[in-house]
Amino acid sequence: MFDLTGKVAVVTGGGSGIGRAVCLVLGRQGARVAVNYPTEELASGATETLRLLREAGSDGETCRFDVRDAEAVDAAISGIKDRLGRLDILVNNAGIARDNLLIRIKQEDLDATWSTNLNGALFCARSAIRPMMRAKTGRIINISSVVAEAGNPGQAVYAASKAGLIGLTKTLAREYASRGVTVNAVAPGFIGTDMTSRLPQEAKDRIIEQTPLGRVGAVDDVAAAVLYLASDEAAYVTGQVLRVNGGMYM
Repeated sequence: MFDLTGKVAVVTGGGSGIGRAVCLVLGRQGARVAVNYPTEELASGATETLRLLREAGSDGETCRFDVRDAEAVDAAISGIKDRLGRLDILVNNAGIARDNLLIRIKQEDLDATWSTNLNGALFCARSAIRPMMRAKTGRIINISSVVAEAGNPGQAVYAASKAGLIGLTKTLAREYASRGVTVNAVAPGFIGTDMTSRLPQEAKDRIIEQTPLGRVGAVDDVAAAVLYLASDEAAYVTGQVLRVNGGMYM
C-alpha cells in the first residue's frame, strides 16, 4: 500500500520538522522529492533532508525559492517538472508563526505570516495545478492547524492564515476534481517541532492536559497522514481536513 514509485513530490519548507518528516516518508515509499527551502541561511537543513533521503535509498533534489514570490514559484515548479519529468504531489508545508494579541501585532509580522502561510500555498498550488491538469492526476496537500478550527488566544493572524488554507483546500477540490486532482488538508495539533519547543513548559503542560491522548504528537504522525492523502489509496478523498491532534479538537 501507499506505493509512490516513479512519482515526483514538492514539499515546501522541507528542511526541518514536519516538512522533513513528510519528505522522508514520501521518499521511502518511492517518490523523488524536491526539498524546498527559502533562503541561503536555511540551505543546510534542506541539504540534510536530502542526505537522509539518499541514505534511505531515495532520491530528489533541493530547490531554493521563496513561496511568497509568485514569479519565483512559477519558475521553480516549472523547472522541477522539466528536470524530473513530472509533478504528482505538492505539499504546502512552509509556514511561520509570529504570535501576539491582535492589538499588539506589528504590521510586518502580519504581512509576513499571511504572505507565507496563505499566499505561498496559493502560489504553489496555482503553479502545480497546470502540469497536474495536463496529466489528469495530482495530489495537493495543505498543512493547516488545529487552531484554524478551534482558535487560540495570541494567534489571531496565524489562525486566520491557517483557516484560509482550509477554504482554499475546499475550493480547489471543487474546481479541479474533474481533472483528476485531489486537494486535501492536514490539521496538526500540538506537534513536537523546533517551533513548538520555544513554548514555556507550563504552556506545553496545559496543552497536553487538553489532549485526550495525553501526549505531544510526533512529526511522523503528521507525515503518515500526508502519505495517505498523497497515495492512490486516497483517490476518492478530496476537500477534506484530516485532523492529527490527539483528540484536542473533534
